[in-house]
Amino acid sequence: MKCVVDKYIPFIGHRLDNIFDEVLYLEPAQITQSTIDDADVLLIRTRTWCNEQLLCNSRVKFIGTATIGTDHIDLNYCIERGIYACNAPGCNARGVAQYVESAICAKVNVLSTKDNLTIGIVGVGHVGSLVEQMAKRYGMQTLLYDPPRQRAEGGTQWISDLTDIAQQADIITFHTPLTKEGTDSTWHIADKQFFDLCRPNALIINAARGGVINEKALLDGQYGFDVVIDTWEGEPYINRAMLERASIATPHIAGYSEEGKRNATRMILEQLAAFLKCEIDLSGLQTSSEPLPVYDIMADDALLRNNPQAFEQIRQNYKLR
Repeated sequence: MKCVVDKYIPFIGHRLDNIFDEVLYLEPAQITQSTIDDADVLLIRTRTWCNEQLLCNSRVKFIGTATIGTDHIDLNYCIERGIYACNAPGCNARGVAQYVESAICAKVNVLSTKDNLTIGIVGVGHVGSLVEQMAKRYGMQTLLYDPPRQRAEGGTQWISDLTDIAQQADIITFHTPLTKEGTDSTWHIADKQFFDLCRPNALIINAARGGVINEKALLDGQYGFDVVIDTWEGEPYINRAMLERASIATPHIAGYSEEGKRNATRMILEQLAAFLKCEIDLSGLQTSSEPLPVYDIMADDALLRNNPQAFEQIRQNYKLR
């Protein structure tokens, strides 16, 4: 059997060498039809689009992405082809929560003022729940918007209308997947109508997916609020006007904590081991559950502003915090 691996998946080492006849470690751009045509297993990150164009001539039966999202995988096509596709939900949740806390601390300089703030959390899954816990530690009032959870769980803790978040929150942070269809589509969920209702001194944070925020609508409006952007439309080719507009701009590294990467690698290897009915060495991939400390987010901002054309290189070579 043959396994093709994105060479930037960290901590994977030589854990697969005794499982497969051949393990090929490639740059994301090298993962193509021709390099995977005889592969049985594909281990990737968000930079590899797994669709019919890539997979049509391959014998791949397992795709594992060391990321929380799957919007780069055509799941319907995989089902049709009998390809098992899996991800690592929640792997970097504490890293993203650390990023959000660090952004808030960078923009709200006096910690004691945070108990007077209201934070709106859009998407209260793995990450959003940790952000809620962080906000409560600071004494913030929390507004929670998550229609799927609201329908499934009921309760009075939910905000039913996103416009209430826009109108009431001092801080708004997005933690949704990117979906373009259905009742709960998140594509451009933050649009002109949303921005028009936001408080002029608000802080808006997007560390979810680029398409969650309509960048054109944000740029076209003369809005006074601050914006923190980690995920961008059109990555890795980011809108330079959006870069200038953002008060903090980073190259999609919110979840790039060392423990998040260990979690992601462990989770896809666990699923691969179950699929193959074998044992894979997972030593050194276990992590703690303690909150991660605030870090110097402005150093990450400087990395991108000083060299925006190197978005992908900065991301690939980012020193895990």
